[in-house]
Amino acid sequence: MAQAPVDTAAVNKKRLLVLGSTFAAGYTSMLVSLNKAWYDEENRTEFHWFNDNMQWKQMDKAGHFWSAFHQSRAGIDMLRWAGVPEKKAILYGGLTGIILQTPIEIFDGYQEDYGASVGDLVANTVGSAAVVAQELAWQEVRIMPKFSFHTTRYAEMRPNVLGSSLAEQALKDYNGQTYWLSVDVGAFLKKESKYPKWLNIAVGYGAQQMVYNDPEANKAAGLDHYRQFYLSPDLNLMHFKGRSKVWNTALYVLSIIKIPAPALEYNRKNGLKMHALYF
Repeated sequence: MAQAPVDTAAVNKKRLLVLGSTFAAGYTSMLVSLNKAWYDEENRTEFHWFNDNMQWKQMDKAGHFWSAFHQSRAGIDMLRWAGVPEKKAILYGGLTGIILQTPIEIFDGYQEDYGASVGDLVANTVGSAAVVAQELAWQEVRIMPKFSFHTTRYAEMRPNVLGSSLAEQALKDYNGQTYWLSVDVGAFLKKESKYPKWLNIAVGYGAQQMVYNDPEANKAAGLDHYRQFYLSPDLNLMHFKGRSKVWNTALYVLSIIKIPAPALEYNRKNGLKMHALYF
C-alpha cells in the first residue's frame, strides 16, 4: 500500500537512534560472517579489478541485483518507520543496497583468484535504483525480485567452491538458484477489476551445468552450461497483511522468496518443459 508523505516534524529521533545502532551492529556482523564464508581460505593480494561479466551465466549479477533491491527496500521502509519525510526516506533509504554491497567488492579486490568487479557494482546500483524508481513512480513495489533454491548434483563435484553444506550451497551453487521478477498484475488494473489481487505472475532466470566460473573450464570438464527461463504463478503475500505486526513482518520477509508452484521452463537443450512444482 502507498504511504502518505510524513511531515518533517514527525521524525522520531529515538527510532532513528535505534535504526543507526542496529544497522551498525548488523552491518559489522554481516561483514564478519561474509569474510568467514567466502574469504577465509583465499590467498590475498593487492587491490585489483577483474572482469567476471562472462562467468556463471550472469547468475551472480542477478544475485547482486536481488540483494541490493531488498536491502534498499528495507532501508526505505525503516526510514519511513522513523518518520523521515517520504522523498528523503526513498532517496536515502534507496542507497542502502549500494552501501551494504560495496564492501563485498572491496573484499573481492584483495583476492588472488579474482578481484573487484565493475559488473557487480552496476548490478548493485541497478537493484537499488529499481526499488527507488518504483517507489517514486507508484508509491509502492509492484515488481518484486524473488529468489528460490534447490540442491543440485554439481555441488558434490566442487564443494569447496559450490558449498559443502545446505546453507553454503544456497549461497554459492548457482545451478540451484533461480531469480524471479514477480509482477503484481492487479496493481496495474483498475480498482473495479475482478482479477484476484493475491495472484502474481513471475518470470524466472536460472542456469545449469556450471561447476567452474570459466566457460572454457566447464567445457573441458564435459559440461554444457546453459540458461533456463521460467514462467510461474506466484502469491502476492503483501495482499494478506492484517492487524498483527508480527504477521505483517513475517509476510514482508517472506515476500523476497518465490513460493513453490507449477512452472513452465524453456532452455535451449530441452525446449519447453513443465514442472508440476518448482522451487
